Amino acid sequence: MGHIGELRGHLIRCIIAIVIGGILVGFNIEWIMDSIFFGPTRQDFPTFRLVNALSRKFTGQDSVTIPGTFAIQQKTLLQQFNVMMAVSVFGGMVAAFPYIVWEIWRFVSPALHENERKNSTFLINFVWILFICGVLCGYFLILPFAINFGLMFSVSDRITQLFDLSDYTTLFLQIVLGMGLLFLFPILVYFLVNIGILTPKFLKTYRRHAIVLIMVVAAIVTPADVLSMLAAAFPLLVLYEFSILMASRTYRKVQKREIAERAKLSTTNQ
Repeated sequence: MGHIGELRGHLIRCIIAIVIGGILVGFNIEWIMDSIFFGPTRQDFPTFRLVNALSRKFTGQDSVTIPGTFAIQQKTLLQQFNVMMAVSVFGGMVAAFPYIVWEIWRFVSPALHENERKNSTFLINFVWILFICGVLCGYFLILPFAINFGLMFSVSDRITQLFDLSDYTTLFLQIVLGMGLLFLFPILVYFLVNIGILTPKFLKTYRRHAIVLIMVVAAIVTPADVLSMLAAAFPLLVLYEFSILMASRTYRKVQKREIAERAKLSTTNQ
């Protein structure tokens, strides 16, 4: 019960951090909505500028064109308020994520040995760095191409493109938050190797199966277009290969620790 009470304190502080982050986002919601939330819908978005600069260099013309009249409609009375709350909560979570990870480490660290505590300091920083990298990857790499595909795809000139605010919000959170969570895969591998459930040999043996699974996950996180799916799958494949390297290094450390513990136990019995 003491541990549960302590955990409750950490969770309350995490919630307070998210609320504070959400309030800061809420006070700047107009700038955030115009510059960040709807940023990938403008022609001057950094990803589009980079792609068009490369395209002009090789083909002499832009390859990405976003219509200047791009507009999103509100269908229900409180739709803008609900979207504002969703963006504020999400922004608060992203802003508070390093602190949330630190609170989790504070709860777990008393149960660790001294050497484990030293190693976990790097791991804790690695968690929020991976999450932020995933969020940035989803925002700058996948979301712009998904929007561009949706604008370019047309089966008839009689169809007028009208974009719903809630649909765009769902797409934004699905890609950005989804990639942030998927980038935590190496951390999951690290813990599974440490407790003996996973081995580097397993990851190498089932690499082909993992590639198929990654493509399926990329298709779920992104819209239906192939370009966005490949843009999401590539960094996940790189993460998988990195996870194999990290698993091999961790597995060797686990084996050395087990050998040292067995030797110590044998010396004690003698």
